[in-house]
Amino acid sequence: MMEKKLEKNVSNGVSVGVNTYLRKMKGEGRGKIKINYGDSIVSATGVLIAIIIISFMTLHLGYPMAIAPLGASCILIFEAHKGAWSQPRNVIGGHLLSTTSALIIWSLLGKSLFSIGIVLAIVLILMALTNTLHPPAAASALVVVNNQTGWGFLVPIFLGVLLLIFISIFYNNLFSKRQYPQHWL
Repeated sequence: MMEKKLEKNVSNGVSVGVNTYLRKMKGEGRGKIKINYGDSIVSATGVLIAIIIISFMTLHLGYPMAIAPLGASCILIFEAHKGAWSQPRNVIGGHLLSTTSALIIWSLLGKSLFSIGIVLAIVLILMALTNTLHPPAAASALVVVNNQTGWGFLVPIFLGVLLLIFISIFYNNLFSKRQYPQHWL
């Protein structure tokens, strides 16, 4: 009798736990997002200007694969210019930390599925510890390992992020309702 009662309690506990877990996947209601189309056009123009300049530089240096992570940074910096992940500390620190870490790991482990996974995990931990989280920077790390770019890849990434920050400061502050950066450190 006692065993059946205990079994029933355990079964109910598991059922409640599974139901709670599955309810989390349902998500929450999404509020209506108000899009400012004029601001989006301003952002798109900034992205266009920045990526043309950055693409010219990366192609000239022989690292066209740097366009992808830097392009993702452009989108974030111009469309979400007020966001924490778009600020200079995060952009510069995130890309340099991710790229350097990936180059070290690639030098030690070479290219493999394991090294790609370990690079991404380590980059996430390092960016979190240094408060330099910038998701497009993880793409720089993946490009390093997947394309086996070598240490020369640091040059277009470093120049690219500096150009991007400079262009964003100049461009975003031309508009009265925009300010970039929100903070440096």
